[in-house]
Amino acid sequence: MSWIDLLLWAVLPYVMLAVLIGGTIWRYRYDKFGWTTRSSELYESRLLRIGSPLFHFGLLVVIIGHVIGLIIPASWTEAIGMTEQAYHLQALVLGAIAGFCTLVGVGILIYRRRTTGPVFMATTRNDKAMYIVLVAAILAGLATTLLGTGVLGEQHPYRETVSPWFRSLFVLQPDVASMSAASLGFKVHTLIGMALFVIWPFTRLVHAFTAPLGYLFRPYIVYRSRSASPGSRPVRRGWEPSR
Repeated sequence: MSWIDLLLWAVLPYVMLAVLIGGTIWRYRYDKFGWTTRSSELYESRLLRIGSPLFHFGLLVVIIGHVIGLIIPASWTEAIGMTEQAYHLQALVLGAIAGFCTLVGVGILIYRRRTTGPVFMATTRNDKAMYIVLVAAILAGLATTLLGTGVLGEQHPYRETVSPWFRSLFVLQPDVASMSAASLGFKVHTLIGMALFVIWPFTRLVHAFTAPLGYLFRPYIVYRSRSASPGSRPVRRGWEPSR
């Protein structure tokens, strides 16, 4: 086991987690007004209505797939009667569809941001860096989906390498040896994923940590017309008759 493996798979994950948590707290305390996606729907809505649902719903399925693949051990899926072949088949189908939708969605959003003048003018350097890392993570994820299920080359048993390493991080005993045995594609995907989480608090992606719970408990807003208010009278046009 080399010092590079120790640095990448035993130290870097906790550095990433510290930056993610600390950066999010800092952003919330000192940049509450910047805690937003900086919506640009007023400038263009046609492409946004297509790209945004594709990206967000695809990303949701991708996250669920990662939770199943990384957190749930193979013995659990086997206990409910799912064979390893069936698991890899559903991972391939759902992962490929979700990854493709996410990639198409973010592609539409980037095209919209580049071709719509006011939206492009509101794009910061932070946004551009975020899109680069995000697209790289999606492409690497699609590649590992095809690699891990054996579509491209030999099937890689990531549930015996990446998954044990990921779970070991939560008990503060990083299984560096398991991650060292993973293929290069999975290592690259993991490093890009950690880079994405490092920049997460400092970009518009931070809005993902916001849940509009206040809308569930806020009071109703009552609208009344001026003519119905006490002491008011209808407004007449022109001259009023003299008395």
